[in-house]
Amino acid sequence: MKKLNTALPTLRRKGLRLLLGAALLQTAACSFAGEDAVTIAPPQKDEIVSTPGTETAVLAGGCFWGVQGVFQHVQGVKKVVSGYAGGKADTAHYERVSEGDTGHAESVEITFDPSQVSYGTLLQIFFSVAHNPTELNRQGPDHGTQYRSAIFPESAEQQAVAQAYIAQLDAAKSFNAPIVTKIETYNGFYPAEDYHQNFLTTHPTYPYIVINDLPKVGQLKQLFATRYSEQPVLLKTAE
Repeated sequence: MKKLNTALPTLRRKGLRLLLGAALLQTAACSFAGEDAVTIAPPQKDEIVSTPGTETAVLAGGCFWGVQGVFQHVQGVKKVVSGYAGGKADTAHYERVSEGDTGHAESVEITFDPSQVSYGTLLQIFFSVAHNPTELNRQGPDHGTQYRSAIFPESAEQQAVAQAYIAQLDAAKSFNAPIVTKIETYNGFYPAEDYHQNFLTTHPTYPYIVINDLPKVGQLKQLFATRYSEQPVLLKTAE
């Protein structure tokens, strides 16, 4: 743990200290997580698969550790990369993004087989389990525009599906507050540093992961049992 704390950027370490202090005031760690999954209907509008192959989706829902960890357990997903989207290449670095003024959001790029899991299904998991889409510029203990809820469509069809689904969920009052997820222009995705990749799987006892992210994987298994894969699809890195 000491070695890992030394390697982590200063801002994340400070956040972890605050988390641990707050957790001591709770009767149980799980109650502090607080981000309960919400059962929602699947999208009425979805992509039509016409050709075989893979597709990518870029989603932002707070700290990328948990979002990556969730989608690595979804059947039909071939690769998930933690990274940055919404800003420029020269500021796509953790310490710089953490300042909150680069335009970037911590994001994941999901490579998936649309014949096995559709783009709409990924959005259903995104809204239901991976994060809380009603929190503006924050998720759980993390605050700032870099933790915003956002979708970066890579095609007109993806954008149409995302817009229709948000309208569907809001009309059905699926959440206790309006969805604040932004649909933003896709201008590229920049992979994060290697030490961020596969973080949930490689550090399952790390306090931030235990409190905030492991419950999401459990909720995925419970609410999307037929979509859940026990073995995560891990990213190969240089480390």
